[in-house]
Amino acid sequence: MTPTDLRTEIREFLGSRRARIAPEQTTLPAYGSNRRVKGLRREEVALLAGISVDYYVRMERGSLAGASPGVLDAVASALQLDEAERRHLFHLARQFRKPSDARRRKADVTVRPALQQVLDAITDAPAWIRNGRFDVLAMNQLARALYSPALADPRRPANTARFVYLNPETARALFVDYDRIACDLAAKLRMEAGRNPHDHELIALVGELSTCSELFRQRWASHDVRVLRSGRKRVHHPIVGRLDLDYESMELAGEHDLHLNVYTAPAGTPTADGLAVLASWAASQETLATELPAPNG
Repeated sequence: MTPTDLRTEIREFLGSRRARIAPEQTTLPAYGSNRRVKGLRREEVALLAGISVDYYVRMERGSLAGASPGVLDAVASALQLDEAERRHLFHLARQFRKPSDARRRKADVTVRPALQQVLDAITDAPAWIRNGRFDVLAMNQLARALYSPALADPRRPANTARFVYLNPETARALFVDYDRIACDLAAKLRMEAGRNPHDHELIALVGELSTCSELFRQRWASHDVRVLRSGRKRVHHPIVGRLDLDYESMELAGEHDLHLNVYTAPAGTPTADGLAVLASWAASQETLATELPAPNG
């Protein structure tokens, strides 16, 4: 992300958050219905944040130079930012303060063998490791079976955002809540872009998705950001049918930008039974693959 891109990101993010807040949602006095702007005015944000109008105008024009944590917190409160949005604002400020030749970190594309051993030791729950771009870097057997439709694309590493946006028919058939998942992915990718804006592979991925998917362009333009550590994912698997899974996403300490995702279901539920059937099917497929004779040269 160039300095110009960063200023644009700051300007559009702050402007979009300001536009969604009506004066009656704040402690400001009512000013009647004859308003020419959507949401709050800049001077109203400045008043709520306790800073000068000129200072806030400079911020919304894309300059976070000299913005202290206290000022950022005050602006975040004035704009009623949630946890993810507040973190995103601080990420943008941190990037703005870095010199233009700051070291560009590259997100990991491999995992240590010991981490693959950890995944393989989890036999009754789908588990995999991803990076911030949603490249799937390692999976256990049950995860490969669960996400088999997403792995049909021969490109490696597989990427769940690319699958959701560039294979919408297959993704809609797999994910019961496709629209929500698509929104979440775009929001989490934008969060990653604010945290690691010099990741060339991430920039290329966003460019590819923007070029090929109207839905992604719409979601990206919303400037929404999100942090999801747990939740529910409902899938309709072609082999075992409907699975309602609880997921946990955990950042791996000491591993640059890697997250461990694990899906589970309470014992005795239809989803737990479905996972057991899927595990048996996956094991049989793997056994069959190893028993097939090698093709003649």
